Amino acid sequence: MASDWPVRDATGDDAQRCQEIYTPYVRDTAISFETEPPTTAQMADRIEAALRDHAWVVLEDGGRVAGYAYGAPFMVRAAYRWSVSVSVYTEPGRRRPGAGRALYTALFDRLAARGFRMAFAGIVLPNEASAALHRALGFEPAGTYRRVGWKLGRWHDVAWSQRPLGDHADTAPPDPPH
Repeated sequence: MASDWPVRDATGDDAQRCQEIYTPYVRDTAISFETEPPTTAQMADRIEAALRDHAWVVLEDGGRVAGYAYGAPFMVRAAYRWSVSVSVYTEPGRRRPGAGRALYTALFDRLAARGFRMAFAGIVLPNEASAALHRALGFEPAGTYRRVGWKLGRWHDVAWSQRPLGDHADTAPPDPPH
């Protein structure tokens, strides 16, 4: 049951396990548009950067990291600084038992607490499991980039969706920690 899985902030010590979870997505699917899996050191750098500026959480199952989610810059222009791109990955075979929901819920709480206002997620099509998770968590369609990524011998579309983080008025927010 998902409520029995602790979700915590990642540390550099989680880099190897996060890298192991991510590698099959890079090598075997178009879910990630990376073509070479990051090294453990590169994953540690990513975790450190996310913790400094956004958030990175891991889900444990029996004391073992079984998934992770993180926030990253949405766009580089200053006006976008309250928006964040989010991603979630779970170990192969762990689909639909609630791990993605648990990870995203913890991630959204942390991002909202840091002042972020809008989360964006890109889903390489087709991926009904990911689309269903995002719909269930309140994401709404924001548009589709057609034939935007070439991987595994063909072009892929990416559907973008968005959801608010927290309940914020239309007043000028404080700057998030960038």
